[in-house]
Amino acid sequence: MTEPVLLSEDRDGVRHLVMNRPEKLNALNFALTEALVAAFEAAEADGAVRAMILTGAGRGFCAGADTSEFKDLTPDNRDLVERRAALTGRLHAVVPQLRMPVVALVNGHAMGGGAGLALACDYVMAADSAIFAYPEVRHGIVAAIVMASLVRQVGRKIAFDLVATGRRIDAAEAQALGLVNRVVPAAALADEGAALAASLAAQSPQAMAESKKLLQAVADLPLQEGLELGRQTNARMRGFRKDDAS
Repeated sequence: MTEPVLLSEDRDGVRHLVMNRPEKLNALNFALTEALVAAFEAAEADGAVRAMILTGAGRGFCAGADTSEFKDLTPDNRDLVERRAALTGRLHAVVPQLRMPVVALVNGHAMGGGAGLALACDYVMAADSAIFAYPEVRHGIVAAIVMASLVRQVGRKIAFDLVATGRRIDAAEAQALGLVNRVVPAAALADEGAALAASLAAQSPQAMAESKKLLQAVADLPLQEGLELGRQTNARMRGFRKDDAS
């Protein structure tokens, strides 16, 4: 029987997603990308899910796009190219829009789209052995869909360094650059990540959802507009605090 490309398990309000193509370092083919999008959308619709964990099976988090599919993604196969680009864009857009926090546990290599997928999550915890890179330029392609989030997170100069050189950085440098929240020993990653996700799941779901929504919105707004959005959210606080009490 064929193993599913994505494993899912619920534990006390936390949905654990494990990319399950270890022989390919969990490279994102059509099947895995579609499964991830479907899993995130299903979690959003499930009121019992209050936090999520995303990690990879085996020795890698995610090697990025599955290059074995590139032979079919050619100019004379335009419909397939457009469908793949739209699917990849949808994956990177859905995570920040979820109401619940998503914690990426980077247990090994996070390359290209895999590094971008980790960065799309709300919190990145990395094993001290993790490696990050955006090596697309070395293969004659562009780190296109991940670029917007990368620039937004680390700024233009650092983003240019990473995408123009394609160099690999270790977990400590990734943390220093702002790609990673926390670095832990590899052996402790699963337990530390589970503890963090459990603590996030224990928070008010309404307050968490509003916090995520506001954070995403104000990141791209002038100060005064951001303050006004904050005021509006503040005015709604009594409403969802009352809902929690009931």
